[in-house]
Amino acid sequence: MTKQERAMNTRHALIRSAAHAFDQFGYTRAKLAGISAGAGVSSGALHFHFDTKAAMAAAVESEAARTLHALTRHARLRSPSPLQGLIDSSHVIAQQLRWDVVVRAGFHLNCRTAHHSEVNLRQEWLECVRHTLARSAVYGQMPQQAVQEELTATVVGATAGFEALARHDRNWLSRQTVTGLWHTLLPQLATPKALVQLQPAGTEAVLNATVPAAVPPPVAHPAPALSG
Repeated sequence: MTKQERAMNTRHALIRSAAHAFDQFGYTRAKLAGISAGAGVSSGALHFHFDTKAAMAAAVESEAARTLHALTRHARLRSPSPLQGLIDSSHVIAQQLRWDVVVRAGFHLNCRTAHHSEVNLRQEWLECVRHTLARSAVYGQMPQQAVQEELTATVVGATAGFEALARHDRNWLSRQTVTGLWHTLLPQLATPKALVQLQPAGTEAVLNATVPAAVPPPVAHPAPALSG
């Protein structure tokens, strides 16, 4: 293994350890000493890659954004229509938030902490929903009388609410729960012709292609994470 590869592996381990710390303790209570211990590296190695906790949080957010951008783009490209693409994207986001600690911690940091961030994931989701509903109208999937801004607010509010509730119970992000949401919303969003073609549970091939890989958590070091 080259020096560059070792450095990249260390950086990835630190980002994942930081995500676990932020997810478990929150930004304020997570400690750099606990993060370095969780990654199995020294404090000096951590500071070689990240000067501050804010820099580490930004790295977690950036990795979460990169993952979500790639997977939702994949979902939209693979889906047979714009509205199905929106459904599939919501399922992909939900399953990533449920199983991928980097995405979950990055999204939570991005939406709830005061430090400066280069990305705004919730705003990006709002724009994605708005743009997709506009494309769905052009595609002929939405009723002519549909008020797109009201429907955008409804979709964004409901999905953001699921993410918030899932902080205490991840079943809010289950496929069954997200499917139930679309069963409720689609009669308001889609024409009768489009409705029979849509799959509220998501397109199986798309979701199967984006199931998060099972990655074990870093070695637990709870004492340093709280007090180091």
